Amino acid sequence: MSEFIYPLARCIAGVDEVGRGPLVGAVVTAAVILDPARPIKGLADSKKLSEKRRLALYDEIKANALAWSVGRAEPEEIDRLNILHATMLAMQRAVAALPLAPDYVLIDGNRCPALPMPSLAVVKGDSLVAEISAASIIAKVTRDREMTELDKLFPQYGFARHKGYPTAFHLEKLTQHGVTAHHRRSFAPVRNALLDAEVQAR
Repeated sequence: MSEFIYPLARCIAGVDEVGRGPLVGAVVTAAVILDPARPIKGLADSKKLSEKRRLALYDEIKANALAWSVGRAEPEEIDRLNILHATMLAMQRAVAALPLAPDYVLIDGNRCPALPMPSLAVVKGDSLVAEISAASIIAKVTRDREMTELDKLFPQYGFARHKGYPTAFHLEKLTQHGVTAHHRRSFAPVRNALLDAEVQAR
């Protein structure tokens, strides 16, 4: 971690999200309060870690953190609120679900949701702040596992492979097989696939 100047606080939670870009599934957030007495080596932005390393750190964070929690917003909430507001809601849910109330929250990105305690948005926080890195790992492993489960229900879409992101393969399968109940209808490629299906049905 590079030199991030921490705010003066006794109990700090880091918060991050995974899944703003995919066309399918929930946006998943996590909040983590690390234990200064049990430091975890190798914390980094979850996207920069190998899957094997990420899974090992996931287990270590759950075992050694003072507190951790997951929040989420489902596809229908994303469609109703838009992805930004749904992400903020999922972050609020993660913080509210912590078994230990933090007195300060550090959030990855450039804006904070409304919270009952002081908070600070940290751009590239998942690379700068250990608590946010830990949250990014918890959120990513949680969401990736959900995509693997969804892949078992809908093997033709390849969710385990692309995790719901709009890859060429995913877009091709969307055209071929149509939209599932888990797709985000407000996202353009899904909206277009629904319109195409409507046109063909006439």
